[in-house]
Amino acid sequence: MALTMASVMSQKRDVERDVRVMVVDDSAVVRGLVSRWVNEEPGLVSVARYSNGKLAVDGVAESAPDVIILDIEMPVMDGLTALPLILKACPTAKVIMASTLTRRNAEISFKALSLGATDYIPKPESNSGVTTSAEFRQHLLEKIKVVGRRLIATSARRAARSAPNSHSTVASKAHATNAGQQQAAGAAQNADQIQLRPFSLVRPRILTIGSSTGGPQALMSLFPQISPALDTIPVLITQHMPPTFTTILAEHLGRVTSRVSKEGAEGDIVKPGVIYVAPGTHHMTVREKDGNVVIHLDDGERVNFCKPAVDPLFQSVSNIYGNATLAVVLTGMGQDGAAGGKVIADKGGSVIAQDEASSVVWGMPGATAAAGACSAVLPLNSIGPKITALLRGVGR
Repeated sequence: MALTMASVMSQKRDVERDVRVMVVDDSAVVRGLVSRWVNEEPGLVSVARYSNGKLAVDGVAESAPDVIILDIEMPVMDGLTALPLILKACPTAKVIMASTLTRRNAEISFKALSLGATDYIPKPESNSGVTTSAEFRQHLLEKIKVVGRRLIATSARRAARSAPNSHSTVASKAHATNAGQQQAAGAAQNADQIQLRPFSLVRPRILTIGSSTGGPQALMSLFPQISPALDTIPVLITQHMPPTFTTILAEHLGRVTSRVSKEGAEGDIVKPGVIYVAPGTHHMTVREKDGNVVIHLDDGERVNFCKPAVDPLFQSVSNIYGNATLAVVLTGMGQDGAAGGKVIADKGGSVIAQDEASSVVWGMPGATAAAGACSAVLPLNSIGPKITALLRGVGR
């Protein structure tokens, strides 16, 4: 059947439609304010708001949101209890957990990620804080747009694959690609356009990893695979996270690997077999001191709008380890890690990026791949075996 103009326009509308947002929070002030922010943002529309998890579970199927902002502490039914019920009623929805920066809420947010939440956002402690925080508004809307547009683009690609003829598939894929490029700030490229470099011939002496949106889930999947091969090298991680959350991340990585895993502290000697996580308050870098490689924490300006940021870590590691550096860029928004990854590659080290299909957001890994820094672009379940092979001196 020939492709009609009506079908092309229908596919285009599917990709370009507004992201539908549901807000679930027991505070009427927060519900009203966030819904207003959403409606004022081009490309977003508020479709429902509820004061507790039970109302959200009952209304989510009818509201059909793309993205749900879900508070943790609510009466009748809290966010963690509601989460699996919401996803059962509306499996395509992406849930962003919102919580204040307490240790308890950080633990609950990590639990939510394991139950299917896509991301989290730290929320100011008071309603007045939410009202006056331009940073919270900016970060929240950015997360909604990136996660929502990714969902819509993915849905369009799936619809294209089931279309009755290849012409409609090509048209829909083109529109989906345009949406995806907007999410990754123009960084993503088609696989056949990515220029790969050879892996270093030198066995790695350090593993360094950068990640953001979707990163905690990716790290928890990756580390049980690679832990047996980490006895001889240190691991340094920058995950875009606020304080307290980075503490919990380090503890979780320690539990899944049965290794020492900690937030990096000023002057820590970098030791093989130990996992160091950048604290949520500083950039983590390395330097040489008295014949040792030690952690240095930098309280300077944000890099790529982030603190901690991946680029400072990657660049400092490359200065010391050169072509014995192995770096991995996992799922995340923006382009942090691309510049640092290119420095590593230019000094002869090896960089692996997570592929688009397995990433929650193909911003950081897509930008790194587009920069020509990568020796491989792999699905998440293939990265662990590749790292293990490289650390054992094979797999190049």
